[in-house]
Amino acid sequence: MIDSGERDRLGRRVTLRPVGDDNWRPVADVAPRDDQRAFVAALAARYLLLTAHSDVWNSLAVYAGENVVGHVMWGVDDDGSRWIGGMVIDAAEQGRGLGRATVRTLTGWLAEAGHPIRLSYHPDNTAAAALYISLGFHPTGAMEDDELVAELLPS
Repeated sequence: MIDSGERDRLGRRVTLRPVGDDNWRPVADVAPRDDQRAFVAALAARYLLLTAHSDVWNSLAVYAGENVVGHVMWGVDDDGSRWIGGMVIDAAEQGRGLGRATVRTLTGWLAEAGHPIRLSYHPDNTAAAALYISLGFHPTGAMEDDELVAELLPS
């Protein structure tokens, strides 16, 4: 479990936990709001399949208290940089600071390796851009597929 002490706006402790036999079903059912489906998968199940068939990505369940509320994945690139991808907070749980707490928790853990942390987002996803910039990510000018790459340097 990755626990940095972050809490959502309701005061629930936000933790990241491996996806396994006990929690894969609720993680697979995590779905964003309909208007977000242009930017993320319609269900987190797609990301679970990606991590199951990839040597790069690792899935984590996002918990608020003891309830699964989202999914996020991370990986290591050939240059040693850490990547965050596939973050989805369930539509019913959005607006409670869970995305921010998830990114802060994961970046704190990934930063321990001392490598840059990168992620990408669609240029039209202004909510994601605002979140990541507010957390210290800076656009690099690079593109990954159709998405802008942003980077957080370890301190």
